[in-house]
Amino acid sequence: MKLDISPRASNLQYAIRDIVVAAKSYEKRTGDKPLYLNIGDPIKYDWKTPDFMVDAVCEAARLGWNGYSPSAGEPELRLAAAEKEKRVNGIDIDPERILVTAGVSEAIQFLTGALVHPGSEFLIPGPSYPPYISYVKFFGGIPVTYRTIEEEDWNPDPEDLRKKITDKTVAILVINPNNPTGSVYNEKTLREIVNIAGEHGLPLISDEIYDQLTYDEPQTPMVSIAGDVPVIGFNGVSKVYLAPGWRVGYAYFHDTDRELDPLYDAMIRQARVRICLNATAQVASIAALRSDGEHLKETMVGLRERRDLIHKRLNEIDSISTRLPEAAFYIMPKIDLRGRWKDDTEFVKSVLDETGVVFVPGSGFDPEFGASHFRSVFLPPPDMIEEAMNRLEGFMDKQ
Repeated sequence: MKLDISPRASNLQYAIRDIVVAAKSYEKRTGDKPLYLNIGDPIKYDWKTPDFMVDAVCEAARLGWNGYSPSAGEPELRLAAAEKEKRVNGIDIDPERILVTAGVSEAIQFLTGALVHPGSEFLIPGPSYPPYISYVKFFGGIPVTYRTIEEEDWNPDPEDLRKKITDKTVAILVINPNNPTGSVYNEKTLREIVNIAGEHGLPLISDEIYDQLTYDEPQTPMVSIAGDVPVIGFNGVSKVYLAPGWRVGYAYFHDTDRELDPLYDAMIRQARVRICLNATAQVASIAALRSDGEHLKETMVGLRERRDLIHKRLNEIDSISTRLPEAAFYIMPKIDLRGRWKDDTEFVKSVLDETGVVFVPGSGFDPEFGASHFRSVFLPPPDMIEEAMNRLEGFMDKQ
């Protein structure tokens, strides 16, 4: 049989899950279960989806929400998403201009499928959530990463962004709060990015999936400062509402002159091809988006304790240093390689092979601005974090 696999598929990479292949090999070789600190899924650890949401899923199924739903999403869910954006972020979104997607990842796929032509350039913060880079490449485009400044808590460098705009640039992406660095971008920097987008007539893509998971300073919604610059916002229930497996996200479109209508049309056409999102999870997500967020109090107390612990331990280890995350549940330490490892990928694999601790190479989030770093989650219980840090410290002491 002749199989001619396209390079766009055979060359796809996703560092967060690719490292699991090596972890499984470690487990098979040693018989020991690895300590996974690679994936941002709270449910893999000791977190639970709030009871009222679990009840809502069961009730939705009992009430018969088990068939197909509209391709754009259940109307009541789109309304609930608009209400949540107003209540939480203080922005006005038209429910008719919200598209429900299978998590933010499908929104990225639809967006890049609509905007990216062969040779298109897409400006992405470096380091960045890997699917943005992967999907831009998949559709024949060129992901162009702009610098975020580690010494300034990973805030973007607007001048680096500005100088990377060309006549092939199709959009500017902002991830705030940020994955993988845990940073919260300051408003001054965001306004500079808005001004650059306005000068060049480019839409802003604002990924705000971690909007309510900030420790001190709240995030600034892009729409609140964008003025007449068009914004496509991404959000969902995966992180804040502790339900990543439901795969319920949404994209909203905000502009003053409906300039984004062709983009919305191109994305909804893709949504029709995939038919619809899980109807039961959509109906249950209405309860999540309309909730008072009471579960977040306990969530943030637990996350803060774990953040402070891993930050302290990492900075005590030789050749490793890190900034304090301001949001989410990720930390992005820097490694002083000193020629002991050729790059961060070799470092992460060496740590895994010798200790069983699973991190993600920083270059998987951007070969330039993620290099010589690794990403860890701090979702595990404190005792698991302590064990992972003890193993890492012992590994580094031997080098």
